[in-house]
Amino acid sequence: MTIAIGNDHAGPDYKFEIIKFLESQDIKVINYGTDTLDSVDYPDFVHPVAKDVDTAKVTYGILICGSGNGVAMTANKYKNVRAGLCWTKEITELTRLHNNANIICIPARYTSIPQVIAMVKTFLETKFEGGRHQNRVEKIPMCK
Repeated sequence: MTIAIGNDHAGPDYKFEIIKFLESQDIKVINYGTDTLDSVDYPDFVHPVAKDVDTAKVTYGILICGSGNGVAMTANKYKNVRAGLCWTKEITELTRLHNNANIICIPARYTSIPQVIAMVKTFLETKFEGGRHQNRVEKIPMCK
């Protein structure tokens, strides 16, 4: 499994801890995020992650910014991306179960690192439920 990760200046510490966790699980990580706290524009780090997910170069994506909203809005412009804004394990589980999310968007300013590691673990372990949700997920993309 390969995961692309991206973040703006609100998320380097989160990113480093997530990468450490993923690598301990023998998951390959492609790092597109900034490594510093210097202010940057989050779309510059979202687009490479979303493109990799959209084209199936990677299995999943992880995006981190202050609120999680900006990265989610940007990533969801891609046809094959379903980026879910997650702030608890329960929301994370539902975004995979019901929406088949392939990118988790994390609000660094509203979560703790241990909480985020648990969310990433839940994201990776939860399988899409399909069934009644499949038809709904198929109606999400506007692009043909």
